[in-house]
Amino acid sequence: MRTAWRLLLAAACLLGSAQALAQRPPATTPATGVITTDIVRTFDRSAPEALELWAPRTVLGYGEVELGYGKIHLTCDRDVGQGRCPMHDTQEGPLAGKDFTLSFREQRSGQRIDLRTVGWLERVEWERDCSIDYWDQAKFPLWTSASNDCQVPPGGTAARLVIEDQDVADLVAGRWTAELRLNLRIDPDGPIIATHVFRFDLTITDRDRTMIYLPEFGMAEPLVGLQLDYRPIPSPGTIGGTAVLDMCLYDGMGSQSEYLAITARDMGPAAPGRPPSQYSVWHRDGGREAQDRLDYQLTLDHSGQKIALRNNEEVLLRGIDTAELRLVMLPDMNQWVYCVPTPLTLETPRVPASEKREGYYDGRLKLEMRLPTDRL
Repeated sequence: MRTAWRLLLAAACLLGSAQALAQRPPATTPATGVITTDIVRTFDRSAPEALELWAPRTVLGYGEVELGYGKIHLTCDRDVGQGRCPMHDTQEGPLAGKDFTLSFREQRSGQRIDLRTVGWLERVEWERDCSIDYWDQAKFPLWTSASNDCQVPPGGTAARLVIEDQDVADLVAGRWTAELRLNLRIDPDGPIIATHVFRFDLTITDRDRTMIYLPEFGMAEPLVGLQLDYRPIPSPGTIGGTAVLDMCLYDGMGSQSEYLAITARDMGPAAPGRPPSQYSVWHRDGGREAQDRLDYQLTLDHSGQKIALRNNEEVLLRGIDTAELRLVMLPDMNQWVYCVPTPLTLETPRVPASEKREGYYDGRLKLEMRLPTDRL
């Protein structure tokens, strides 16, 4: 019985050794030169994705202690636009901060947003002197050659590098690019062994927030006056006027759509004899005669062009990807975005005042925006 127990114990020890051995990384010589990785992604802001540059415990170098791979560390370049982190070994321990910022630029607008980037180093023993599985459990900043005290220095280094999804969510719609450069050294006073370059090309949509934005009203239902005035001279006296509504079009694509289609619809009753290009407001006390309504017309200002909006007819606004942009804070958003300014003019042609009833007039106008079906 005692023999059987010893055999069982020996088998358990062998199993434990095999499990520990399985976690030991293979001997790895650090890469040299410039190593470029392209990260090309497309996603919607409603479902941001993490950008994993190095998976957990990506081995940068591992070998016998004399090779010095346990001192591997990474530092940034002088250009802070390619990563804002220390340029030299800091000798910091595992309690130091492990995040830094990387600047992303939106290609259409030139807007810049800094994203938090998180990374750390883990030291790996060549022999199991101070651990049960070769791995030191401490996490060190990328830019330090330090390691925990042990009988023998570590034999290698692994890294983790990621931009988490909650940080990627800071990017608004558009095409964003960035470049991160990290220089790898073994000896803190020695030369750069390798430069790891990560090039980002992110296309982000915002499908749920496309809108015709009216800055004056925010989320409230717009109530727009026609700015009518009475002119007694020359006789007979006339009424008419012009109102301009501040309007901006947000396509959820960083204003990179091929075109935007706009349709205006008069939601009031039919108006016999009214030109198809016009819309109407009606006397509040009722009536469906010509004297009971005032007709007006709409004009869009797009990139310096005056474009007439005829009732129930779609108009294509082209050149959205080259149009002037305006920086706005859309309702229910906490980040600035760009939209295409397209002021809307409501012009009421002058008519004899004697032909219209005195009093208040109102009507309902509906504006619709359609985007290209083949957009991302």
